[in-house]
Amino acid sequence: MENIIKGVNGFKVFNPDWTCLGFKYKVGKIFEEKITPDCCYKGFHFCNELRNCFNYYPFDPKNKVAQIIALGEIDKDKNGLKSCTNKIYIEKEITWEEVLYIVNAGSKNNGISNSGNNNNGDFNSGNFNSGKYNSGVFNIGNYNNGRHNYGDYNSGSYNYGNHNSGSCNYGFRNSGKHNVGSLNSGDWNITNFSCGCFNTLEQKITMFDKPSDWTYYDWLKSDAKMLLNGILDTPTRLIFVDSMTDKEKIEHPEYKTTNSYLKNVGKKENNQSLWNKLYDREKRVIKSIPNFDAEIFRKITGIDVYAHE
Repeated sequence: MENIIKGVNGFKVFNPDWTCLGFKYKVGKIFEEKITPDCCYKGFHFCNELRNCFNYYPFDPKNKVAQIIALGEIDKDKNGLKSCTNKIYIEKEITWEEVLYIVNAGSKNNGISNSGNNNNGDFNSGNFNSGKYNSGVFNIGNYNNGRHNYGDYNSGSYNYGNHNSGSCNYGFRNSGKHNVGSLNSGDWNITNFSCGCFNTLEQKITMFDKPSDWTYYDWLKSDAKMLLNGILDTPTRLIFVDSMTDKEKIEHPEYKTTNSYLKNVGKKENNQSLWNKLYDREKRVIKSIPNFDAEIFRKITGIDVYAHE
C-alpha cells in the first residue's frame, strides 16, 4: 500500500491510546472529513518535520508517533510549523528509538534537535549534556560554551554559577578562575568584585581616581547610584566576552586581557537638563560621593554641577 498511496508525507503524535483531541486513529487506515481544512481550527493536523510535533505534544516516549500521508486539501499555519488536511492516511508507527534518530543529527540522545551525541537535554551541539543549547560537553546547565558546567550561560568550564567566562567558579559573572564569590576578574577569591587573587574580603575601590573607603557593593546600594541611574544617558556599557559578537572581538582586541570592552551606547547631551531638574538635596547626595571631583564628573557625564549656582 506504501507504494500506491501518494500525497504529502508528514508526522503526527497521539496519546498512548492513539487518540488526538478525542478522535481515535488506527495505523493502516484512512480518515476523511467533509470540511475545508483550517489550521488550528478544523482538520487532521500534522507536521512535515517530526521535531515540530513536539511543540504541541510532550516529548514523551509513552505517546504514539506515526508517519502519515496527507491525501486531501492542505492548509498551513502562518509560521509553517504545522499543517492540516481533510483526508489522512496513518501509514506506520514509529518506535521511540526511531523518533530519537529522526529528531537528532547526533546519536544516543534522549532530547530533541541535538547535533551532538549522548544528550539528555535539547538543542545541544556538544556531547553528554543534560541541559539545553550547549555547544560544550558534559553540561548540566543551559547555553554553555564551556564544559562540565552546572550553571547557565558559561563560556568557561567547571562552573557552578552562571554567566562565567572564567573556569572553576561557584559564583556568577566571573572572568577569573577558582572564585567562590561573584563578579571577580581575579583568581582564587572567596569574596566578590575582586580583581586580585586570594582575597577573602571585598576590596575598597577607587573613586574619582583616588582610594576610597567604599566597596563596590557600597556603591551599588548607594542613593547616589540610584539617582544617577535615573538621570544619566549612559555613554558606555561594559560588554562581557560571552556577549560579544565576532565583529566586536575584531574591533576590540583588548577584550583578550579584560574579558570585556566598553561600548558607546548613549549620548551626554540630555544629562545636564536632567541634572538641573534634581532637587538640591538630591544633588548634594551625588556630590557627597567619596572623593567627588566636579571636573572629572563633567568629563565623564557632561554635567557641570555648578552651571546654575
